[in-house]
Amino acid sequence: MKTHESAEMYLETILVLKEKKGNVRSIDIANEMNFSKPSVSIAMKNLRANECIDVSPDGFITLTDKGLSIARKIYERHTYISRWLISLGVSPATAEDDACRIEHVISDETFEAMKRHAVSSEES
Repeated sequence: MKTHESAEMYLETILVLKEKKGNVRSIDIANEMNFSKPSVSIAMKNLRANECIDVSPDGFITLTDKGLSIARKIYERHTYISRWLISLGVSPATAEDDACRIEHVISDETFEAMKRHAVSSEES
């Protein structure tokens, strides 16, 4: 399933905020991503329409199984790629910025090959 980069960013942010705070509301997402509340509101409407999130009557946002799957995939890519770049000597700040961009465009095939290469390099 193909998702848009912005949707992936929102889902990843919801996942990270859920881990940090326990409960997530639109205002938390707006603050974390430095986006306007109206922009976040539109994004949440789209994510809800695509069955990636549920929103409680109190405004708490939770990931559906579909949304959680996408969020975990993107978060795994982000953490793996940023650690890999840091291990190559890239500064942590640059590695984080670059990982944020790479995580959305890298193919599943290439990402899996990177992980296999890292495992085989560690075994050598």
